[in-house]
Amino acid sequence: MDLDLSHPSIEDLRIAARRRIPKFAFEYLDSATGRELGLKVNRDALDAIGFMPSVLCGRTKADLRTSLLGQSYDLPFGIAPVGMSGLMWAGAERLLAKAAVAHNIPFSLSSVAVASPEDVAPHIGINGWFQHYPVNSGDLRRKMMPRIKAAGFHTLIITVDVPEESRRERQRRANLTVPPKADLRTLVEMALRPAWCLAHLREGIMPRMRFFDDYVPQRGRESFTHAGALIRGIPDWQYLSELREEWDGQLIVKGVLRPEDAKRMVNEGVDCIWVSNHSGRQFEAGPAVIDQLPKIRETVGPDIPLIYDSGVAWGLDVMRALSKGADFVMVGRAFQYAVAAFGAKGIDHLIHILKADIKANMSQLGVERLDQLADYFLTDN
Repeated sequence: MDLDLSHPSIEDLRIAARRRIPKFAFEYLDSATGRELGLKVNRDALDAIGFMPSVLCGRTKADLRTSLLGQSYDLPFGIAPVGMSGLMWAGAERLLAKAAVAHNIPFSLSSVAVASPEDVAPHIGINGWFQHYPVNSGDLRRKMMPRIKAAGFHTLIITVDVPEESRRERQRRANLTVPPKADLRTLVEMALRPAWCLAHLREGIMPRMRFFDDYVPQRGRESFTHAGALIRGIPDWQYLSELREEWDGQLIVKGVLRPEDAKRMVNEGVDCIWVSNHSGRQFEAGPAVIDQLPKIRETVGPDIPLIYDSGVAWGLDVMRALSKGADFVMVGRAFQYAVAAFGAKGIDHLIHILKADIKANMSQLGVERLDQLADYFLTDN
């Protein structure tokens, strides 16, 4: 099958993933909170950003190489952390890590992934980032940090926009638990997706949160559907300050929308700000992320790296974020659609889709460098 002909877009990969994985897994991945207005706000704002094409520029050669936090990457986008990635497809975290190294882009492992840091460690090279959800005690956090570093993760992401679990209605209706319940409804959904079942049988484990499991009392594991709920902490400025002192690598804060928050984080010694609304999965009444990006850039100045995510569905969206002040773009759901749809082949194909779209659109503008994009705005909201 030539995926470039049969599945030329991310939406094609989404449809293929939906057909290949159980409903409870797809609803977890695809849903947002409330009426899912956060998804629409992000999409509408991205679509409002246009560029003015230029002609008679001759043959252009787009240079997509990008530097971030002292490391050079071949592309301006990477793999964002997604919880329970291994639920989408068995061994997904390892497949994604391998692809990141092969294409020289960053890979982020969620602390609520199916794979543990040690599972993924042999495959991350120097491209591994680890995403940290705040925990409920400093002692517990200090036990986790050396383990993450020993596994080879040099960059830590702290996600700060999940003070409480959001009410994702679609996910609740799907009756998702971790590990999946062995009830009739769940078993039927699994039986309807035999390839997914066989892949997990070959993997030999039921999907569960391996990293957090090691810190949860054995007697409490089966009484909670979300192991992270047992040790979840609510982040505050003191937590961030203590983490900055304890972690001696690069520190990124993910989930920032307010410029004044970003400025204070810089003063706390944070190395990079990740501008995001969790792709609408936590709160639906906030602003579009892309609209906050230039405000944060103006506030923190030109020297602090900014990462963008939320709603990326085309290579053109990567260009939009870069033109609005981002240094780098991270992609979450789309990589999960890709691995769920076609495994390792799907990941490579998604990277091809994004890369080819960026190059084609840069050619229409007649530009060769990513830092030229802002000069070609058609609309600047």
